[in-house]
Amino acid sequence: MTWDPARLPSQHGRVVAVTGANAGIGFWTSFALAGAGASVILACRNLERADAAVRAIRARVPDADLSVLHLDTADLTSVRAAGEHLAGLPRLDALVNNAGIVHPPSRRVETADGLELVAATNFFGAFALTAFAFRALERTAGSRVVSLGSIASRLVSLRADDLQLNRRYSGWQAYAQSKILLSSFGFELERRLQERESGIRSLVAHPGYSISGRTPPVPGVNEPGRAKRFVDTLQAPYTQGKNRGAEPVLRAVTDPDAAGGSFFGPRFLVKGSPVEARPARVTTDERVARVIWAEAEVATRVPFL
Repeated sequence: MTWDPARLPSQHGRVVAVTGANAGIGFWTSFALAGAGASVILACRNLERADAAVRAIRARVPDADLSVLHLDTADLTSVRAAGEHLAGLPRLDALVNNAGIVHPPSRRVETADGLELVAATNFFGAFALTAFAFRALERTAGSRVVSLGSIASRLVSLRADDLQLNRRYSGWQAYAQSKILLSSFGFELERRLQERESGIRSLVAHPGYSISGRTPPVPGVNEPGRAKRFVDTLQAPYTQGKNRGAEPVLRAVTDPDAAGGSFFGPRFLVKGSPVEARPARVTTDERVARVIWAEAEVATRVPFL
């Protein structure tokens, strides 16, 4: 079966939770899923922006089945509450771990839980949310967990002995390393699900180099100024809009032939149609994955599988 991003398979009857759904990749993922008939839960930190995203989707898909769930992935209390809500749903066909910090602080910051902010937001929160929501995924035939990777994971070396950058911090290292952690989690989750002979699938997807200035304007969601749009347009040969960046994620969620452990990304790494891609080697290293998983269980105080 050929998968076409312009003609998604019907998603009627499916329930999908998308974290960080009020903007960027999360918004376009939610928009497309709603258009295909899914019941979409927009799990967002800023409820005002989430409401703006809901209005924007309904302006284009009047009968969209949407709901908003408060979630701050940097706050483990919020993560637990959101996860327990999802766990109580009659079904949960897909959980998209998308929420994250793209522009990290220049200096190391800790959350109220004592975790490095970028790792907490981009990975530890997703790990704990998946664990808390797991019961609903287990009782839903063919459910999926989709975790968001990044091409940045190819550009740094993982500091496996310093996952929260206690010794030496940089914003770039924090962001890229957090994406290694989340991607590694996605692949390790699939291995552990297979060991359990679970029907849940875990997949990873990355959006390439997707930027707001090349994304269609959406009032209240994506409103780059003229200068931003001009500068981003100059990068057109190696960038794409976030609406296109959402396509690998959508394929991971909706392609009926997508196998667990698949990795989707743009055909030309930074842009292009969504295809099966080759992940960074560190993200599929089982030894590294065990270290990351153990760190996540300690950091979140959430045992998982």
